[in-house]
Amino acid sequence: MSVVMEPVIVIHGGARVIPGNTAPEKVEQYMLGLKVALESGFNILNDGGSALDAVMESVIFLEDNPLFNAGRGAVYTSCGTHELDAAIMDGRNRNFGATCTVKHIKHPVKLARTIMENSYHHIFSGEGAEDFARKHNLEFVKNSFFDDEDRYKELLKARPDGVIVRDHDLDPGAPKGMGTVGAVALDSFGNLAAATSTGGLTNKSCGRVGDTPLLGAGTFADNQTCAVSCTGFGEEFIKKLAASDIHAKMLYGHMPLDEAAEEVVFKHLEPDSGGLIAVDRKGNFTMPFNTPGMFRAYRTAAGDSSIKIWE
Repeated sequence: MSVVMEPVIVIHGGARVIPGNTAPEKVEQYMLGLKVALESGFNILNDGGSALDAVMESVIFLEDNPLFNAGRGAVYTSCGTHELDAAIMDGRNRNFGATCTVKHIKHPVKLARTIMENSYHHIFSGEGAEDFARKHNLEFVKNSFFDDEDRYKELLKARPDGVIVRDHDLDPGAPKGMGTVGAVALDSFGNLAAATSTGGLTNKSCGRVGDTPLLGAGTFADNQTCAVSCTGFGEEFIKKLAASDIHAKMLYGHMPLDEAAEEVVFKHLEPDSGGLIAVDRKGNFTMPFNTPGMFRAYRTAAGDSSIKIWE
């Protein structure tokens, strides 16, 4: 007789946050954006749907929200364009799909899942990814669809000195917070899934690939242990294989989720480099970060729910 699990979903909107003195109405916009994305994923779980469907749905809503750095409102490369990365992973079989440096796909997370389910390969980039998307009838948009006036101003500010603005850098004068988005979930069947999507770093070199589409760096899920989605300075998460390191500490070191995640974030990653969300196979979840804040939210079947920005 199978055991029915209590579903849970956790989402993040990046480890770069708005200043604490931001106008209340602006804060409310971010809170509402997180709430809509959270509820969209949770409703799928609550109706008996899969963790995979739930995390994709939440990320789609965040990709559509220009307040976050994924899809619409994505940051600009040094070339003045947008290049998007995304990944999704199924904890049942460790099946993984990802895409990077795409410029015309409205919902990169949908492309990541299409790759996972319809290709022998796991990662497609650039024009090859878009050719694959075209064959599977995914929605295309002009690169200008992702434009945002405030993001462009930030590019112009960064260009003269060649500054690369990290995903979570806090600029008190910035009109917006921004960051990689992601979701992790446990469904009633006991399956885990993770999804992550990002526009990367402001003024990043064209063709740069961050941690988001790299298995074990920014995205990971395995029913044996946990599902993880990371946000922050991608190069640091790549070097430390942050997402899969949590899995390894749980599987081989028999550490509980919260202890494993905190060791990665506070002992292995450089200070002020980012954060992550994770849920384990029993429904325990954690949201540690070593930055001034992280857009984050969770909801459980028991009715527990929270949306936070700062510590």
